Amino acid sequence: MTITTASSVQTSAAGPRRWAGWLLVLVAGGLQAFSLAWPWARGQGSGWLSLEGGYGRPLWWLQILSLAMLVQVLLAARTAAQAAGKAWVFATAWLTGTFWWLFISMHTYGGLAAPLAVAAVLALAAFLGSYYAMASWVFKRLIQKPSALAAMVFAALWTLAELARGWLWTGFPWGAGGYAHVEGPLTVLPRWIGVYGTGLAAAWIAAWLALLVWRRQARQTVLHLRPALGCVLALALLWGGLWWARSDSLSAASQQPGLSVELLQGNIPQDEKFELGSGVPVALRWYAQRLHDAKAQLVVAPETAVPLLPQQLPEGYLDFVRAPFVGQDAKQAALIGIPLGSWEQGFTNTVEGWQPGRSSPYRYDKHHLVPFGEFIPPLFRWFTELMNIPLGDFNRGALGQPSMNWAGERLSPNICYEDLFGEELAAHFGNAATAPTVLVNLSNIGWFGDSPAIDQHLAISRMRALEFERPMLRATNTGATVVIDHTAAVVKALAPFTRAVLQGRVQGREGLTPYARWVHALGLVPLTLLCLAICLLAWWRVRRVGI
Repeated sequence: MTITTASSVQTSAAGPRRWAGWLLVLVAGGLQAFSLAWPWARGQGSGWLSLEGGYGRPLWWLQILSLAMLVQVLLAARTAAQAAGKAWVFATAWLTGTFWWLFISMHTYGGLAAPLAVAAVLALAAFLGSYYAMASWVFKRLIQKPSALAAMVFAALWTLAELARGWLWTGFPWGAGGYAHVEGPLTVLPRWIGVYGTGLAAAWIAAWLALLVWRRQARQTVLHLRPALGCVLALALLWGGLWWARSDSLSAASQQPGLSVELLQGNIPQDEKFELGSGVPVALRWYAQRLHDAKAQLVVAPETAVPLLPQQLPEGYLDFVRAPFVGQDAKQAALIGIPLGSWEQGFTNTVEGWQPGRSSPYRYDKHHLVPFGEFIPPLFRWFTELMNIPLGDFNRGALGQPSMNWAGERLSPNICYEDLFGEELAAHFGNAATAPTVLVNLSNIGWFGDSPAIDQHLAISRMRALEFERPMLRATNTGATVVIDHTAAVVKALAPFTRAVLQGRVQGREGLTPYARWVHALGLVPLTLLCLAICLLAWWRVRRVGI
């Protein structure tokens, strides 16, 4: 006869529950990645899961919901080590699901063996995920029991992890949670506190949702109903005040009538882009013809639209393409991506500007270089030598380079993922009289194929439009080539992976947002200190009060 005791039943049931917790954080991490750009939305028209132009839509509510799922698991964790482990699984799944397309650049275009490319993506995600594991470990150590302070502490620690990811090792904050909120109720926040502050607010809301569910499960709803209602009322009043202030925005339309623009999307296949027998002659012919035939006041060609150094180009090529913009009768200007330099002086990833009345071209050199793409970190040359990608150590441009003045507008270029660093773009916004009126991004995301990288980068540019209340023009090789207005709305867009010209119009904006003012003056230090102060308060309460 077999005797089944209560303890054996509990032990057998505990196993599935433990596995369920790990599975929950794995799923929640995947949903966090999907919230940044819903991967199946593209091409589905104007439904609730797509943007005009067919780009993958960020889902703000899914970002909050998936993070609330993680907080629930952290609250249920028995130890700080268990909380850290589950947060690490969540973050690794989230980050792998966000930038898995690095595999395409390393394997498809770089020739790195598939197992090594997979291992490299997972290693990067796991390493960056350790920041969030540490944050969750500290959270569990500081929070002895669920309370209103717990939501603040989780949001502060999570934001510190986001800030660390955006700063350490030159920073790689791609996929930060705040980028899911370029639509939705939190769009009022970026002009005040930027993407990281918006992510802080979203994490706080997610933690509150998790706490409410936890309290309901613990049958504590009545005990905590009054503070919760008071908190909701205070937030509603604050949210309404911010929306009212936004309607009376500091950013006003410039006094100029605006510019007609043409944004060029060459759609040169990445595996041919730098090949002398295929992509190079196609690019030189197509861009030269489009630049020569352009009618708009401003023409923008993407990053490395001209894929050769000037000394490598056919004789007279640059004179031909510059002619419509520098001649005596010229009435147009152009911004075009072109590499410059030499083996002796070093190379730069550059935007040249051509306009009437200027004796020499305007020049912007990329400041924030891509690790492994534009500079090789110490001790990692062996890794880059495994790939067949034209890599090199580029020279950095200065921070806060001047804008190009044209037709009454101040045009400020940035190259590729430079627009991921809003705190660096803020270097241009120290003086309202000289601050850019239009931001211009020149990119080539062709390295990452037909992947969510296109949609995620679009959300990044839209967030910069919200932070600085400036329109953003994006000219790219394969997409997303768009006109974004100062409210982050996509006004016009080209379908990705088409060779075409986007014709539109842009109206510059004047003035400085609160975010532009304080980040230019102090960087992200105030937000960092705020988060540290919240953690210090929690530590003090644990020591003094024991909660």
